Amino acid sequence: MSAVIISGKELATEKRAFIKAEVQKLVKDQQIQPSLAVILVGDNPASHSYVRAKQKACEEAGMECILDHYPSTLTEKELLDRIAHYNHEGSVHGILVQLPLPDHINELAVIESISPNKDVDGFHPVNIGKMMIDQETFLPCTPYGIVEMIKSLNVSISGKHVVVIGRSNIVGKPVGQLLLKEDATVTYCHSRTKDLASITKQADILIAAVGRANLIGPEFVKDGAIVIDVGVNRLDSGKLCGDVDFDKVKEKASFITPVPGGVGPMTITMLLQNTLQSAQKSESENKTFSC
Repeated sequence: MSAVIISGKELATEKRAFIKAEVQKLVKDQQIQPSLAVILVGDNPASHSYVRAKQKACEEAGMECILDHYPSTLTEKELLDRIAHYNHEGSVHGILVQLPLPDHINELAVIESISPNKDVDGFHPVNIGKMMIDQETFLPCTPYGIVEMIKSLNVSISGKHVVVIGRSNIVGKPVGQLLLKEDATVTYCHSRTKDLASITKQADILIAAVGRANLIGPEFVKDGAIVIDVGVNRLDSGKLCGDVDFDKVKEKASFITPVPGGVGPMTITMLLQNTLQSAQKSESENKTFSC
């Protein structure tokens, strides 16, 4: 029997409807308009596509999206100055700098310059640290979305063996930490892992996040496993595919995400959720101050 397809697109639609209602409530009751500042440097086609998707999602949710688009010649200091401006702009609740940046700009310096209180991407070391010790913070959007997708299946995560293939700071490491918080047992695999299949076949939940097209075939998957494919790869034909050989693995898995239409829509949805959370926090702080 083929696996049930986990539609990130459908789940995102449900969650965005809730977010939109919360935005309307915040605007009506507190006159606070959630606002996201997006900074794009250069003309990377993929980055432009991602930014357009984020703009559209903000507009549909009733949020303001401020786009600053600069040429690739923008200096690091000019970028840091612009971030500093938004850090101090009370009407802006979230700041996102679209990655990758030109080679002459230090990405870590840029991430660290964003106020942790407006880091709706969840990349700032302060927010990553808070996540590690289970304090309330902005969670990285893709891992956050993955956990929400798994929870939507009404399958208990507690006690499950999760295997994460990939150890990036953006997906691999944080998604393992979030699932550990849900009482899963987590194993990380990476490019130096020996006999990868022997480990991945133990997984109740398998998360592939390495960026290699169709790397994971059915020989890597235990019967009935939940398979989450984070990879987005473009074949020579121009077709998009994930890290998982979808057509073959779906015959062994119980649930599986497609590419496209799986994790991607949830990533943007959790960005909206984080921006809403920031705006709601500012409303709460205003109430405290006025007392």
